[in-house]
Amino acid sequence: MSKITFLGAGSTVFAKNVLGDCMLTPALQEFELALFDIDDQRLKDSENMLINLKASMGSSVQVKAYTNRKEALRGAKYVINAIQVGGYKPSTVIDFEIPKKYGLRQTIGDTIGIGGIFRSLRTIPVMLDFAKDIKEVCPDAMFLNYTNPMATLTGAMLRYGGVKTVGLCHSVQACVPELFKSLDMDSNNVQWKVAGINHLAWLLEITRDGKDLYPEIKKRAIEKQKEKHDDMVRFELMQRFGYYVTESSEHNAEYHPYFIKKNYPELIDKYNIPLDEYPHRCVSQIEEWEKTREDIVNNQNLTHERTHEYASYIIEAMETDVPFKINGNVLNNGGLISNLPTKAVVEVPCLVDRSGITPCYVGELPEQLAALDRTNINTQLLTIEAAMTGKREHIYQAAMLDPHTAAELSMEDIVLLCDDLIEAHGEWLPTFYKESVLK
Repeated sequence: MSKITFLGAGSTVFAKNVLGDCMLTPALQEFELALFDIDDQRLKDSENMLINLKASMGSSVQVKAYTNRKEALRGAKYVINAIQVGGYKPSTVIDFEIPKKYGLRQTIGDTIGIGGIFRSLRTIPVMLDFAKDIKEVCPDAMFLNYTNPMATLTGAMLRYGGVKTVGLCHSVQACVPELFKSLDMDSNNVQWKVAGINHLAWLLEITRDGKDLYPEIKKRAIEKQKEKHDDMVRFELMQRFGYYVTESSEHNAEYHPYFIKKNYPELIDKYNIPLDEYPHRCVSQIEEWEKTREDIVNNQNLTHERTHEYASYIIEAMETDVPFKINGNVLNNGGLISNLPTKAVVEVPCLVDRSGITPCYVGELPEQLAALDRTNINTQLLTIEAAMTGKREHIYQAAMLDPHTAAELSMEDIVLLCDDLIEAHGEWLPTFYKESVLK
C-alpha cells in the first residue's frame, strides 16, 4: 500500500481539507494516510475526524496515526508538511509583543519581517531533521511544504535537505477569483499568468478571448479605492507599480516600507490595515475550535468537497501521468525568472506528471516587480544563512535588510530587538540561545 504522510496532522481543519481531497480522488483510494503530530490529543482528534470522513464518503483509504515520526514516514511516497514550531503560545505572542516595545508593528508576521525571520529560525532545524528521516526511510518521497515562511523553508530543504521538495500556497489559485469578485467582474473563461516569489507573485497577464483585462481592472480599482475595503494596499501597489499582487493586503502591508509607519499613523486608517491580525485570528480560531470541535471530530456524517489546495492534484497527476499545472515554489536554478537571484525560491508555473514537478521558464519580470521581490529575497537568503551557519550577525543583517523593519528602526535598535527575541524564545532557538547563555 502506498503512503501519504501528513506531518503536523494536529491541524485538524487543514488535514480535513488536504486529506479529504485525497479521499475524493479515485487514483488515491488504496493509499494509507499516515498522521503524525507532537500533540497527542490533536493527533487523536484528526484521526477520529478522518476515520469518520472516510466512512461517510465511502473511501477505501486507510487512516493511521503514529506517535513515532520515523515510522510515520517509513515507506512514504508523499510527505505533506503543515507544522507550526512554537505555536501561538509562546512563539507567535513573542514575535508580536517584543517588537511592539520598539514601536515596530506587524499584521501577520509569518513571511519576512521580524516575525518571519524568527519563525524561520525556529522551523528550519526541525525541517532539516525531517529531511534526515526522509533520506533514511523514504528517500524517493516528494515533500509538499505548506508551512510558512514558504521561501525560506522550501529554500533550506532544497539547498541543504537533499529531499525532493515543492512549496505550495493557495494565494495564486485565489488571486483572480477574489479580485474579480471584489470588482464585480465576471471571472469565467479568463486566462492568466502569475510569477514572482511566494506572497509577492504578480498577475502578469489577464485576458479573455485575447483581450487584455487590465485596463478595466485598473479603472474599477480606482473607483473602489474611494471607499474603505480589505484590498486597499494591493490596489495601491497596482496603481503605483502596474500589476496586481497575489497575496492579501494584510500581508503586503508589512512586506514594503510604505504602509505601517509610526510617524504616519494616519496610513493605518487610510489603507484599512489590520495591525496584529494574526494573533487576533489565532485567538478567534482557538475559540471557534472549542465551539465546533465535537461537531468536527466525532461527526459520523461529516462531508467534504474537494478544495483548490494543490496537494491532491499533484499526487493524482504523479500517480496517473495526467498532467496538471500548478504554481509551485522552487529554486530559481537556471534563471527561471532571469532577473532574480539563482538561490532564491520563486513561485512559477509548473507542469506535474509522473516524472515529477517541472518548473516553467518565465524570463524577466517587469523591472519594478523584480526590484520589489529582491527586497524580500535579500532577507530570505540571509535568514537561511543565519540558520545554517549559526551566526547571529546574519540575523541582524536579515532584519536590517527587511524593508519594513529598516524603515522603522535604527541599526542599533534592530540589533537590540533581535537579541531580545533570541532571549525570549530561549530553547526554541537552541543554537542562538545557547550562545546567549554562554555569554
